[in-house]
Parts: sequence; structure tokens; C-alpha cells
Amino acid sequence: MSKERKNTLRDSVFEKLKALIITGQIPPGGRVTENEIAERLKVSRTPVREAFNRLERDGLVIGRPRQGYVVAEFNLTMFREAFDIRELLDGRATELAAAKASAADKARLRSMLAECERLAAIPDRSTREKFEELQVGIDLHRVIAEISGNEMLHGMLCGILDKCQQYVWTELLWLDEWKLTREEHAGIVDAICAGDVALAGERAHARAHVRGSRENILRLLQAKSDYQGFFAKAS
Repeated sequence: MSKERKNTLRDSVFEKLKALIITGQIPPGGRVTENEIAERLKVSRTPVREAFNRLERDGLVIGRPRQGYVVAEFNLTMFREAFDIRELLDGRATELAAAKASAADKARLRSMLAECERLAAIPDRSTREKFEELQVGIDLHRVIAEISGNEMLHGMLCGILDKCQQYVWTELLWLDEWKLTREEHAGIVDAICAGDVALAGERAHARAHVRGSRENILRLLQAKSDYQGFFAKAS
């Protein structure tokens, strides 16, 4: 098997396993093993093991010796910390991208917006198609960070986005914020394409976009925590 094909398989298994976790098909607190996932995805254990290692580094799963892996549960403290850092990094990346974006960069961002609109227009779309839109939206922030030209910022933000992705899925699915998110992304891209640093960082909602998402998800997580606390006391 060529190196290119190995990398393609490795990335494919990683993305499929991450999707199962983020969309709740493997729920928070759920335990899974390499054998189970290898059988489910019809692949060998090697790419599955590598995928679990990457997900553990991203904080999405926790390895248990001789027991497999446990999907990380929602944690209010972790959530607040991740989104606080994301707000700072996202805003700065957007400002830098607005100053540096080339014509090709701008076309790439516009193409990603068009892909979100295409996915949004699919009638009665499936969970998979919704997840694809989520992925493109998250990748938009990754591409903006790449365009910023700051490699360290790009690496840090990609790591934070991996941690935030599960929370963002919760917001989009339960609060139906798809349309608003597309509009906010369009505003960010418009500001970058205009080359207006201030507009990109502030008025295009790069930071308000993250902060609004943070508050929405915080309400959901707090409600879940209160709900669990209530039944724990009643039992």
C-alpha cells in the first residue's frame, strides 16, 4: 500500500470516528474498543488505533488500559476555557487574514460559503449532510487561521476547534442556529475580502460570533447539569 493511500485511509478513519463522537452516535461517557470500531468501519485496527490516539490528544476520548476508550463528557469548566481561548485566537486570526488574504485565498473562502449554502438547500437533509455543513463551517475558521500566516496561531486554533466542535454541533442541532451561523460566516468573509482589518476583527462578528455560540451552548450545558442534579436529588 502506498504512503499516499495509507494517509488517505488514516484520515478517513479519523474523520469517520470523530463524526460518530461529535454527532452523539457514540455518546459522552460511552465506552468503545479498537476492535468494535474496526469492525464497524470495516478496516484494520492500525488506522483505528491511530485515530484514537489523535482523538485522545484532542481531548475527545480518554484511554483506559485494557478497557478501550471512553468518550469525554461535557464539562462546563473545559467548555468555558476552550471558548475563551478560541475567542482570542479566532479574532486575531481574522484580523491577520484580512490584511494578508490573496485573490486565491478570497476565492477559497467564497467557495466554502457556497458549499455551506449548497448543503443547506438539500431538502430533508440527513444527519450526515448536517455534519458536512458543520465541518465546512469549522474548516472555514481553520482556513482563515492558515491565511493569517501565523503558523503557531494556526496550530493552536486548530487544536481548540477540535475541542469545540462537539459543543458547536450541540448548538446547531438543538437550537437550529444554521441560518444565523451561515450569515455570520458570510459577514466574516466579506470583511476579509474587503481587506478591512477592523471590520474583520470587530464589526464582522468574528468575536461576537464565537461569544454568541459560547453563550448558547453554555445555557444548554447548564440546563443539562441542572436536570441531572435535580434527578440525582430526587432519587
